[in-house]
Amino acid sequence: MPYGTLIAKTLFPLLAPAIAAVLRAAPPELLAQAGEVRLRAGKPLIVVTGGGDTFLDARGQPAGPGDAFIAGSDDVAKTLQLISRNSLYACEEELRQGFLTVAGGHRIGIAGQAVMAGGELKTLKNISALNIRLAREIRGAADAVMPYAVSGARVLNSLVISPPRCGKTTVLRDMARQLSSGIGRLGFAGVQVGIVDERSELAACQDGLPTADLGPRADVLDGCPKAVGMLMLIRSMAPQVIVTDELGREADAAAVREASHAGVAVVASAHGRDVADIAARPFLGELIAERIFERFIILGDTPSVGTVQLIAAGGGEAIYCRPGGVRACG
Repeated sequence: MPYGTLIAKTLFPLLAPAIAAVLRAAPPELLAQAGEVRLRAGKPLIVVTGGGDTFLDARGQPAGPGDAFIAGSDDVAKTLQLISRNSLYACEEELRQGFLTVAGGHRIGIAGQAVMAGGELKTLKNISALNIRLAREIRGAADAVMPYAVSGARVLNSLVISPPRCGKTTVLRDMARQLSSGIGRLGFAGVQVGIVDERSELAACQDGLPTADLGPRADVLDGCPKAVGMLMLIRSMAPQVIVTDELGREADAAAVREASHAGVAVVASAHGRDVADIAARPFLGELIAERIFERFIILGDTPSVGTVQLIAAGGGEAIYCRPGGVRACG
């Protein structure tokens, strides 16, 4: 299904009518490149692509900020009602994290007034801005990665690293699909894959069932904290590899270490520029020092989002660099 058609099917029904009308009229090639839609009360509607920000006028055409369609507070409120199915109370736990995830895996970041209780964030109210991060399911997105992520019948512990909006989730999702399905060109038969989808982005589950193609051997724990989910899957589903995204907390690192010690491979992602950036962080840095990860996959947005810039072995030595890239190899 073309990406613009997928957005129309999964996202437009969740937008306030005025916002949906503007986006329906937008150039198809713009929607095909869209990574985010920024909706702020009293501010211009913005579509974010790898090439930058595009303001749209009321007819859906690119325009300058002065001629752009201005979203009203009622547009934000109506969109939020549709996203939450008219029950923000039921979404209180997600609101505490600052985002909601909807069908198709699209993640809606939320900004507004914080409600505190006992020194902790209880919820958000008076929502003024929504950042709609559009999920992409691209078969083959991980093709360049897989020869380095498997060795014979074994999956190598791998960490996908990139700044935000550089395709981590898209590549990670396709890695899970290929590990689950098998990779004929590499003689890789496929393994049992456990996916811990804390933010409901990887599998895009609806009522517990994945809507993303994850292959025939994938089991998903949706909305489950990574550390809890990894250990739960090891005990209950006997995966050969666990896939999860955005490691960072101490408990995440402990669970990765336990999985590795149990003989279960881990394929995960983390925000960062490169291996040195991740190595300088607490908890994740310890995993790198212990050489838990055998492959580091660095993504960038040049020349396009999701480009594999560098693949390094567990010791940090480069084993692949993008032809014509700026990184020095070896």
